[in-house]
Amino acid sequence: MVTKTIILLITAVSTSLIGGLLYAYSVSVSPGLGRLTDLAYLSAMQAINKAILNPLFFASFIGTAVLLPVSTYLHYNNSGPSPRFYFLLAASVIYLIGVLGVTIGGNVPLNEWLAKINLSSLDSAEAAKARLRFEGPWNRLHSIRTFSAFLAVVLTICACLMQPAIEK
Repeated sequence: MVTKTIILLITAVSTSLIGGLLYAYSVSVSPGLGRLTDLAYLSAMQAINKAILNPLFFASFIGTAVLLPVSTYLHYNNSGPSPRFYFLLAASVIYLIGVLGVTIGGNVPLNEWLAKINLSSLDSAEAAKARLRFEGPWNRLHSIRTFSAFLAVVLTICACLMQPAIEK
């Protein structure tokens, strides 16, 4: 296999792993957390937000943000852009803006805000208010990330299925 094909396959796997993580969170973790009391919800989110900050997550999350543009670049050939290039370009833009950008610009600031709350000092009304401020906005942003990741996965798979351009 050619190096750029191997990189494309690694890119597809990495993009799919992040898309699967976000999807699984949307269809299982969020609904489960939604059933918790306010204080239990806030505590669980604090724990999840700490747990996800690990080397494996960063390798796939940031790795995808690097691999998609690298694959895009590698599939631009000297005779001009191919369909594979355009699929990867679209996947890169969508991932970088809709997944990485939304995470950095939206979900992370909400997570940081939540991390600063001393849950043991909250009464039930304060816990309800904190949850209201956090849960809805966080889930809306997460929905954007999930949909963006889904599109990036589909576009990356389409790129994999395209015949490679013949370089001259």
